[in-house]
Amino acid sequence: MTNTLHRYGDAESFSDDYIIFAIPCKGKNDEGAVDKLKTFLRICAAHKPANMGNSQFGSYKPSKSLKPTVHWNRELDADYETVIDALSKSGTVAAVFDSREKTEGCLKDVIKADLGLSVNVSASVEGAKNLGECCGLSRHSVEYSLGFTDPHDHLPNSQVLELSTMCGHGMVSFNMARKMLDMVREGRRTPDQAVTTLARFCPCGVYNPSRAKRLLEDARNHQA
Repeated sequence: MTNTLHRYGDAESFSDDYIIFAIPCKGKNDEGAVDKLKTFLRICAAHKPANMGNSQFGSYKPSKSLKPTVHWNRELDADYETVIDALSKSGTVAAVFDSREKTEGCLKDVIKADLGLSVNVSASVEGAKNLGECCGLSRHSVEYSLGFTDPHDHLPNSQVLELSTMCGHGMVSFNMARKMLDMVREGRRTPDQAVTTLARFCPCGVYNPSRAKRLLEDARNHQA
């Protein structure tokens, strides 16, 4: 089970969204797991993920300053090393990639490393299947999301859902996603500023800034 299962969008919208998790099992293979997890993250970092996380925070760190302007004046680059260095206990780690080529290269290196950890790929069903086949793996299981049901029409529109549901724990609220869409459309903020703001609210580090930037640019370019 992964909280990334409920990312909103059709299969085509995940062509730049691939997530690889590494997970130890308590009492089974968690002895020495911290070093193995750090090795996994270093392999991921070498392939330039869009974001990366250690269950506590991702590459785009939150700020201790609460001044209104803080979001717009910070570095926009992902900080992989802090994520790796801060890992101190066994748990789930993950990296999200914005291209099939990067993901394939990373997965092949993870297979070679043979760390003895459970590894899960989250993408479109066909995307994950094709990725595994290219790396010489046969899929042994698949998990589907049945989508969103809202008989009372309380959910926001698809653009808001696509941006918000990339944080599976719900830390990127609908209102925040809507606000970023409005600010980008109005020219008050750039897509880069908006996506790094959104990504900082996702403590797992699986929020995909590259996909979010594309979605924001599409919304800006096709507004009525």
